[in-house]
Amino acid sequence: MKRLFLVPALIAGLALLLAGRATAQTFTTLHSFTFSDGATPYSELVLSGNTLYGTASAGGNSGSYNGNGTLFAVNTDGSGFTNEYIFTAYPPGYYYTNSDGSVPFAGLILSSNTLYGVAYDGGALGVGTVFAVNTNGTGFTNLYSFTGGNDGGGPDAALVLSSNTLYGTTAYGGGANNGTVFAININGTGFTNLFSFTNASSGSDPAGVLILSGKTLYGTTSGGNASFGTVFAINTDGSSFTNLHIFPANSGFPLYTNRDGSNPNAGLVLSGKTLYGTAPSGGRFGSGTLFAVNTNGTGFTNLYTFTATAGSPPTNSDGANPRGSLIVSGSTLYGTAYNGGLFGSGALFAVSTNGTGFTNLYTFTANSTAPYTNSDGAHPNAALLLSGNTLYGTAYNGGDPGTNVEYGTVFSLSLGSAPQLNITPSGTNVILTWTNTASGFTLLFTTNLAPLAVWSTNSTAPVVISGQYTVTNPISGTQKFYRLSQ
Repeated sequence: MKRLFLVPALIAGLALLLAGRATAQTFTTLHSFTFSDGATPYSELVLSGNTLYGTASAGGNSGSYNGNGTLFAVNTDGSGFTNEYIFTAYPPGYYYTNSDGSVPFAGLILSSNTLYGVAYDGGALGVGTVFAVNTNGTGFTNLYSFTGGNDGGGPDAALVLSSNTLYGTTAYGGGANNGTVFAININGTGFTNLFSFTNASSGSDPAGVLILSGKTLYGTTSGGNASFGTVFAINTDGSSFTNLHIFPANSGFPLYTNRDGSNPNAGLVLSGKTLYGTAPSGGRFGSGTLFAVNTNGTGFTNLYTFTATAGSPPTNSDGANPRGSLIVSGSTLYGTAYNGGLFGSGALFAVSTNGTGFTNLYTFTANSTAPYTNSDGAHPNAALLLSGNTLYGTAYNGGDPGTNVEYGTVFSLSLGSAPQLNITPSGTNVILTWTNTASGFTLLFTTNLAPLAVWSTNSTAPVVISGQYTVTNPISGTQKFYRLSQ
């Protein structure tokens, strides 16, 4: 009777874990930055047709180390890289001021043939701008120059567009100099400060991109409540500001551990009535967490806690310090870890929306100390973009080892197609099979599905029978859950 119970439980485990993540992956560096064409891409990409658009936060001024950043385009196969726009240099004697802005930390958004974005510095008073530019690089327009006063200053998160209105945040300024939520029309008129953060009661430094659902904006602050951050909601007219979750204080220098994570500085993603996000620090090991919270503020859950790093450079199996937003596809969340991984330079990961089945999809190979030169990049800082079965993203450092530069990359990761893992009970054994055309996969098992479950390699090596990799395991008294990993 025990064996009859264990087999269905094992099959249920397989159904849960085979969510399309055990795949044949191909990583490709699409572009390595050289400073003259941009440097240190800090943000996510946007896709139109077969063209990716993004920002580089520095470089672009003919090799000058005062390069103020670029807007770029590159095809999804890595061809046709173009600087769409290069931000102008500061005039002599003028502190961080120019006509267009500088240091575009944030990503772009696309509407028809127009890209909208923000620059953290520059503009008339040196505290940032909102801009628009055509996808062919023409028609650059400074829609608004921040003053650093009640309107805010230092916008460092991408905008969100609804009808003819752009919504965004600033890192500082506003009534209490702790940042703002603002709105502006796409033609540059009607700028409105919707909300000024007050630190203790509402948080401070709203660094992540807003998301919009109906007439409600959701976002995060990386400070507030003794500087540990919040998740908030606010109506598009500035009313009904609500703290949905306040992150608890850390303890235990130097790891700064807590139960939830802390200092969320990335945006959220919404699926149904649940918001998902990242916290780059805190958690059980001080290396950050992935979390979920309902849109009404209930049900906060620590989905995954990144493991502690050790050694020099600090390395681990899963990554550490997730600074970018998550993306969701079905029941799978994809994201980036800025540090950690096998070489200490970050990782790409996937995890189910219930927190199970965490998978390290790719580990960046550069060293964690300068120079970060390699072929793939290092320290991914932003959200990924999923198109079809391919992830696209940027790495903040690393790049072409042949030129000894470390200015970052644009990359893709093809997830391939998952081999089907089949399970068949046979007397006192269970037989696991998958196609022998999917080479390079390892059969792993665990005895529980906790977020920090330890996966071990199955001791029995597969053999090829009738065109299938085949493993025969005895059914023991302990239930096991299986998955394929590459």
